Amino acid sequence: MPASDATPDLILIIDDNADTIRLLSSMLKDQGQILFAINGEMGIQLAQRQQPALILLDVEMTGMNGYEVCSALKTDPATKDCAVIIVTAHTGMECEIKALEAGAVDFISKPFNPPVVRARVQTHLRLQQQTAIMRQLANRDGLTGLFNRRYLDEVLAREFERHRRQQLPLTLALIDVDHFKAYNDHYGHPQGDVCLQRVASAISTIARRPAELVARYGGEEFVVVLPHTDAPSAAKYGDWLCDLVRDLTIAHDFSATAPTVTISVGLVSVVPSVHCSVQQLLTAADQALYQAKSAGRNRAFATTWP
Repeated sequence: MPASDATPDLILIIDDNADTIRLLSSMLKDQGQILFAINGEMGIQLAQRQQPALILLDVEMTGMNGYEVCSALKTDPATKDCAVIIVTAHTGMECEIKALEAGAVDFISKPFNPPVVRARVQTHLRLQQQTAIMRQLANRDGLTGLFNRRYLDEVLAREFERHRRQQLPLTLALIDVDHFKAYNDHYGHPQGDVCLQRVASAISTIARRPAELVARYGGEEFVVVLPHTDAPSAAKYGDWLCDLVRDLTIAHDFSATAPTVTISVGLVSVVPSVHCSVQQLLTAADQALYQAKSAGRNRAFATTWP
């Protein structure tokens, strides 16, 4: 599953008090897998990597306080979907309002009432599971079952930022079904839909590693996001994609390129920096696709950017 989805039943406790961490862990040990961080900065980094379904966040911590951490989590695309419960010894409406304004979904007061803590955690884990199901349905393309353009935009933005922080190579592949208009015109739109479904199914087999994503970009175009992939590996991926579709041997008597359905692939690899953007990466991939088509289609063209 792509990294944007919070991991079901993974609970992160962020608190600088070891006794509180032990107490909450004991209360919730049968509710899910427990992780912990002893300060806000560590908690944010752990949440970015693990994307827990639920975070129990103490307010009074050295360095960043809980409200600041919550706000940071909710403005980060990688962690915005994690549910946050604020934990504090303070009571009163002002504290609750401040927690909700920071993006928390609930508020737990100290000293803890174990049945109340367990009930609230269980409720929000169940809500997270239901929300994840709804999000999955909303993120899928109705025809091919691949992820849709809206979800692609979210994942690509997050992966671009993650690779920028870690200074790792990211590759984007833009795929176009060759002469698909001619296919639709002569075989009919129902058969054209079947063709797209078969191509999509073949392309989807390439997404095997965590955070790899295959999406329908629009019409007969698809996109593959390949984390931690440099230019030499990207070239191999492109050739592999072309082989996968050729091996389907879908007859295309009206193609000017081959007797079967083929694809053209443009791939661009980048180590993101503050001087480049996702839109520029998409433009570079589109230019690489143009190069593949100009060279005769039924092939991949891989490049680096900038």
